[in-house]
Amino acid sequence: MTNLQVIQNKIYEIRGRKVMLDRDLAELYLVTTSNLNKAVKRNIKRFPDDFMFQLTKQEFEELRDNLIFQNGTSNWGGTRKLPYAFTEQGLAMLSGLLNSDIAIQVNINIMRAFVYVRQMITDNSPLKRLSTLEKNFNELKQDLEDIFADYNDINEDTRAQIEAINNSIAELQTKHKTLSRRPVGFIKPKE
Repeated sequence: MTNLQVIQNKIYEIRGRKVMLDRDLAELYLVTTSNLNKAVKRNIKRFPDDFMFQLTKQEFEELRDNLIFQNGTSNWGGTRKLPYAFTEQGLAMLSGLLNSDIAIQVNINIMRAFVYVRQMITDNSPLKRLSTLEKNFNELKQDLEDIFADYNDINEDTRAQIEAINNSIAELQTKHKTLSRRPVGFIKPKE
């Protein structure tokens, strides 16, 4: 799996926004989640609600049900605090805080992943899908019309032969001759 695919798999939709979670970002930046969150809290003015938000208990439970978080929240090995979610703008702001070479490269890849996801959404918009379906339907309709036209293009000799066969079958059905024959079995026929 390429770096771009790994990052795309870590983009979730929460509250109608495409976001990445603090845990996944810390893993990509090769820092601990607590250190990442400390850096954010030291610069909290840079992260308004539309850049970063903390998940609610219900949102966290839904993520846990989808196996994103295995242990839930607990003091014994699980996530101790509800995670933070960063929107694309929040990630851009985060790139200004983390200034290592790894952080810069990871941020470039994250921005590329968000752009790719956005392009996928616009390429699969309902209007584009409808026009594609309409185009495919028209091509299929034309193919069927061509097939039926070829099927109906039987020459006159073949039509006459088919007509003769149908007439012969009809005559055989009406003539229904019964042949006299000996019955099968041990009974002698009366003569």
